Amino acid sequence: MMNNEIMSMYPDELEGFVTGLGEKPYRAKQLFADMAKGYGIGEMTDLPQVFRAALLEKADYRMPRIAEKKVSKIDGTVKYLFEMTDGECVESVFMRYEHGTSLCVSSQAGCAMGCRFCASTLLGKVRDLTASEIYGQVVMAGRDTGERVDGVVLMGTGEPLDNFDNVIRFIRLVSDKKGLGLGVRHIALSTCGLIPGIRKLMETGLPVTLSVSLHASDDATRSALMPVNRAYGISELLDACREYFDMTGRRVTFEYTLISGKNDSEEDALKLAALLKKGMRSPCHVNLIRLNDVRETGLEAPSAERAGRFGQVLKNSGINATIRRRLGADVTASCGQLRLRHIQQKEDT
Repeated sequence: MMNNEIMSMYPDELEGFVTGLGEKPYRAKQLFADMAKGYGIGEMTDLPQVFRAALLEKADYRMPRIAEKKVSKIDGTVKYLFEMTDGECVESVFMRYEHGTSLCVSSQAGCAMGCRFCASTLLGKVRDLTASEIYGQVVMAGRDTGERVDGVVLMGTGEPLDNFDNVIRFIRLVSDKKGLGLGVRHIALSTCGLIPGIRKLMETGLPVTLSVSLHASDDATRSALMPVNRAYGISELLDACREYFDMTGRRVTFEYTLISGKNDSEEDALKLAALLKKGMRSPCHVNLIRLNDVRETGLEAPSAERAGRFGQVLKNSGINATIRRRLGADVTASCGQLRLRHIQQKEDT
C-alpha cells in the first residue's frame, strides 16, 4: 500500500495520516465515512475547505469511476465496467435475490491463471488491484443503485489469493463498522485452488465462505481445463478444503462449470459425487453453472435438461447441489466479457 493511498487505510492508519496534515484525529472518522459513501473530495462538505485542499494535494484517492453500465431487461442485474485512476478497467455485477443484494467484484486487472473457459484470462494479468480499488467497486455500486450491498463475492476478474494482502485488507475495510459494516460471513472468496493461499486465509481467522473452482472430478480433465491443477492436484486441494472446514466451521462451496462434452455426463456426476464423499467427509455444497459462452474459447454450454440430470445424479448420491440461476444473460454478466470487448474496441480505434 502506498503511504498516501487513503481509501486503503484502516481507520487508525487514516488517523495518523490526517494528524500528519495538521488536522484533529476525529477528522479521520469523518473522512472514512465519507469515502464509504462514495464522495469525491469536493463533496466532503463536512470537512474544512483547507483540509480538502490538502487531501487533493497530498492524498492518493483511488475511487473507481463507472465507465460503462448495462442493466438487464430480464432480471435487473447491473453490469459495471469500472475504470481505475490509471485507466485500467475491471468488472462488477450487482445482483438482486429474495434474501438481499450481492455484488461480484474483481480483485485483479486480468488474470494469470489461464483457465480455458474463462474470458478474464484471455489477455493475461496486467496488475493487482489495491484494497481501495476493490473496496471502491462496492462503494460505487451502492451509491449508483441507491441500495445497500448485503453480500460480496470475490468472483470477478482475477484470482483473489494471488493478490492476498490487498484482498484481506479489502475484507477488513468493507466490514469495518465505521464504514459499510458488511458482515464478514456475507463475503465469499472464490479461488481456482491456490493451496498456500487457502492455508493463509485460515490463519487470518476471518470467517469468509470459501468457494473453490473445481470443474472436474479427475486430474487429467482438470489440468486440461485449469493449469493450476498441475501444481496443486485435486487430492491435495480437497485436503486443504477439509482443513478449512475443520478450522473455521464454514462449509466449503465447490463451483462446477458444466461444459458440453468435457465434464457434463451422468458418469462425470457419479465420479464427482464419489470424489467429494471420499475426499471431504464434511459438509459441502456444489454450485453447478452452465458455461457462459465466450466465443474465443470454442467451448459450449450443455442444455438445461442435461445440466438438470447432472444435478439430480449428485442429489441422488447424497451431495447437496444447486444449479445457479443465469442472471444478467443479456448484459454479458459472466466475468471478463465486458472488459474484453472494451479492450478490443479500444485497440480497433
